Amino acid sequence: MTLRSIISGTGSALPKRRVDNAELAQTVDTSDAWIVERTGIRSRHIAGDGETTASLATEAALKALDAAGVQPTDIDLIVLATATPDQTFPSSATKVQAALGIPDCIAFDVHAVCTGFLYALSVADSMLRSGNARKALVIGSETFSRLLDWEDRGTCVLFGDGAGAIVLSAEESEAGILATKLHADGRHNDLLFVDGGPSTTGTVGKLRMKGREVFRHAVVNLAEVLNEVLAEVGLTAADVDWVVPHQANARILDATAKKLGLAPEKVVVTVDRHANTSAASVPLALDTAVRDGRIKRGDVVVLEAMGGGFTWGAAALRY
Repeated sequence: MTLRSIISGTGSALPKRRVDNAELAQTVDTSDAWIVERTGIRSRHIAGDGETTASLATEAALKALDAAGVQPTDIDLIVLATATPDQTFPSSATKVQAALGIPDCIAFDVHAVCTGFLYALSVADSMLRSGNARKALVIGSETFSRLLDWEDRGTCVLFGDGAGAIVLSAEESEAGILATKLHADGRHNDLLFVDGGPSTTGTVGKLRMKGREVFRHAVVNLAEVLNEVLAEVGLTAADVDWVVPHQANARILDATAKKLGLAPEKVVVTVDRHANTSAASVPLALDTAVRDGRIKRGDVVVLEAMGGGFTWGAAALRY
């Protein structure tokens, strides 16, 4: 047996307010038909007063802990992926730690935008297998609505808020995280970025994106990294039971599946109801498919994402 990081529980959280395309069209020059045709998105959740990245992360973490049958004080590592922290510092992970009543554990944020959860998963997996921790919370949580320019219909219709979490346990097992592959290429900064920051403008800034270029890179990079992580563990696309992709755009999901020769019914899709929740999208979709019974113990599952930077990555696991 090999020491591996087992997913022992999943959880997710969404803001109370659900905004469908028709409501958005009342304030933005757009329509339900326009959004659905180009993105597949029909609704998203938007954080309200008192709902923050840390509060959503805490709610998702509690559900994951409950599913795993684990007490908060059993956790000795929290890695929270987010591009929208509650504060510049300290980390939102430490706010989750305090909210869960954990007096002492390793806790920090990871910032790789939409690929953040894959980066966080890889870091936590490495720490568990090296013996630096035994049980970890890996969380993706975002309040991306607070970065949006609500007059830019090309971007504001694409994003939503939410959180997803998993409990990882170090165990001797044939299941668990089999491999992760991560990449970044900072030459593409100007294709997807936020035009602000503490050391440049002193402001939070707004999201800016060149959608056509991002789409082109996403289809190529995601197909390549999925093949890369499968080859690492001696698997092919035919061995995969489920792909849980970053939920950016339904057309990207379709194009990536076709490029890999994957049947569409093997791809978990939640973009229609959640929109793009950045680092939260993969764990949100994973929790959805676990709780509705699609993903079962023993299934081979591949996670993948790409985000600003560019960053992109994939993980192969046996659930």
